[in-house]
Amino acid sequence: MPNPEFTTTKVENNKVVPAITYGYIHSVESCGTVDGPGIRFLIFTSGCPLRCLYCSNPDCRKLENGKQISVDEIVTEIQKYTSYMKSSGGGVTISGGEPLFQPSFVREIFKRCRSLGIHTALDTSGFCDLESAKYVLEFVDLVLLDIKSFDPITYTYVTGVRIEPTLALAKYLNEINKPTWIRYVLVPGLTDDPENIAGLANFIATLNNVERVEVLPFHKMGEYKWEQLGFEYLLKETPTPSPEQVQVAIDIFRSKGIFAI
Repeated sequence: MPNPEFTTTKVENNKVVPAITYGYIHSVESCGTVDGPGIRFLIFTSGCPLRCLYCSNPDCRKLENGKQISVDEIVTEIQKYTSYMKSSGGGVTISGGEPLFQPSFVREIFKRCRSLGIHTALDTSGFCDLESAKYVLEFVDLVLLDIKSFDPITYTYVTGVRIEPTLALAKYLNEINKPTWIRYVLVPGLTDDPENIAGLANFIATLNNVERVEVLPFHKMGEYKWEQLGFEYLLKETPTPSPEQVQVAIDIFRSKGIFAI
């Protein structure tokens, strides 16, 4: 597909590199509190190669579903909330969609935030070209890595893509010792198999950079969007996991010496 990012060029470290001026976003949230530490300015990019069965933002799938915006515009908006972010130990989180679908645009926002002393977090599925991810990670303080399943068959059923790129990114984050939070959505009858969770726990236990695992209970808050878009929502009959089911998953991670909540 054509490059969705609007570029000029500039000289950086004696090299000519892209100078991103525009990208596509779905929306922003000025004072989020669940996507990284402190109060955070959240940017939801549009465009995503995954087709997750429980996606809350199916309207983010295509770039054209989003709004074209310049880096300057978005940084100007971010700066309005600097005092809230810094006083709470917060910062800027870029989510989606899949942020790494627009790597140069996302990198430029993070770079500008870094120059302003603002903490940066990248919320990603990890399904990306690793070299493109490296280009972005230079200006990322924290990665929120969503691993949808450890069993490859279940992963592909849930997302429509392969698990290997996500695991490759997880290993690279460990190599560079990038602070990482792993997120795992617990879906009854789909991702709650104890063997699946134990497999992921064993994998995470080999990584020294993971600060925590967040077990996120499945919910249907995005179901109405699927209906509005004319998409079939296959998890209509799937219940939200009980507190006991969530605790079982948390305990499996903790049994491997992993901090899990």
